[in-house]
Amino acid sequence: MLTSVLHAEIYEQPEAIRRMLDAETGHVAELAHVLAARDCRYAIIAARGTSDNAARYAQYLMGASLGLPVALATPSLHTRYGARLRFDGALAIGISQSGASPDICAVIEDARRSGAPTVAITNNLDSALARAAEFVIPLHAGPERSVAATKTYTTQLAALALLTLSIAGDTTSLAGLAAIPEAMAATLALDARMQEIASAMADAVAAVTIGRGYHYATAWEIALKLKELTYVPTEPYSAADFQHGPIALVRDDFPITLVATQGAVADDLTTLATRLRELGAHLTAISDVPAILDVADRPAALPVSVEERFAPMTAIVAGQLLAFHLARARGFDPDNPRSIRKVTETR
Repeated sequence: MLTSVLHAEIYEQPEAIRRMLDAETGHVAELAHVLAARDCRYAIIAARGTSDNAARYAQYLMGASLGLPVALATPSLHTRYGARLRFDGALAIGISQSGASPDICAVIEDARRSGAPTVAITNNLDSALARAAEFVIPLHAGPERSVAATKTYTTQLAALALLTLSIAGDTTSLAGLAAIPEAMAATLALDARMQEIASAMADAVAAVTIGRGYHYATAWEIALKLKELTYVPTEPYSAADFQHGPIALVRDDFPITLVATQGAVADDLTTLATRLRELGAHLTAISDVPAILDVADRPAALPVSVEERFAPMTAIVAGQLLAFHLARARGFDPDNPRSIRKVTETR
C-alpha cells in the first residue's frame, strides 16, 4: 500500500486517546467539581463539520448520564442575525479541532458574557476558541496533517465522555473509558476487511449510513467521510427516521452501511437489517451483534465489544478505514480531497 498521512493518523488514534486521558483526567475531575456547583440545567454545543458529529454523540451521552438536554447551537444567529440569546442555566461548549472558526467563537463569547460557564474542547491551546472560553480541555491529539479529521474526532468523543462521567462521578465507567484505546487498537485489524468491502462498493453512485442512539453520531461521521473523500453522495439517518419515508430509496444493490452494536437498540436494528436485505440492499454491517452480521452480505465484525456509550469510539475506526479504501478504489487521493481545506473559517 502506498503511504498515506490519513491512513497513518487513523492508526494513531489509540495512542492519541490514551495520551489525552493520561493528561486530562485529573484536570477534568477538578473542572467537573466546578461545573457541578454551577447548577447547569441544559447544555448547548457550538461546532461545525466533524465536531458537530461529536456534539451529536454528546446529546445521547449527557442526556443518558446526566439528565441534561443538549442543544446544537445556531451560530449564524450570533454572527449574522444579531440575536441576543438567553443562556440562563446553560453549560456552553465549543468543539473545534483548530479553534479558529469565528462563528463557533462567537457563540462561546456571547454565552460567557451572559454568565454561563463555557468550555472549549480543542486541539489548539493557542486558538481564539481557547481564549474565548472560561475553561479548556485540550485534545492532545498531536498535529493532524490529513485534511479529513480522524484522531481529533475520536479524542473529542473521549473528552466529552471524560467530562460527562466526571460530572456524574461515575468512577466505574471512567475505568471502562480508560480501556477504550486497547479496543480501538484491536479494531484496526478490520483494515483488510474494509478494503474488501470498499472494492465491492467502488461503483456506488449514492449511499446511506444508518445508526441509532449513540451511533446516530457515527452514521453522520461515516457519511461525512464518504462524501469528502470518495465523493459518493451519502445521507446519514437515524434508523427510526429512515423508516419514516427514506426507506423508499432502497432497491436492488443499493449500498447501505449500518452501524449497530450491542445495547438498547440492537433488537430494533436487527429487525431493520433483515428488512433492508429483503428489499435488496447491499448491507455493510459494522457490528458485534451476531444476528445483524449473519443477515448482512458485507459484514464487518467488530473484534471487541465495549459498553454501548463508548462504542462510537471503536466503530468509527472501521468507518474511517472504509472511506479511506473506497477513495483509493475509486481512484482518488484520500490525502488531498478536492475543494476543502484543513481549517475552515465560517462566520
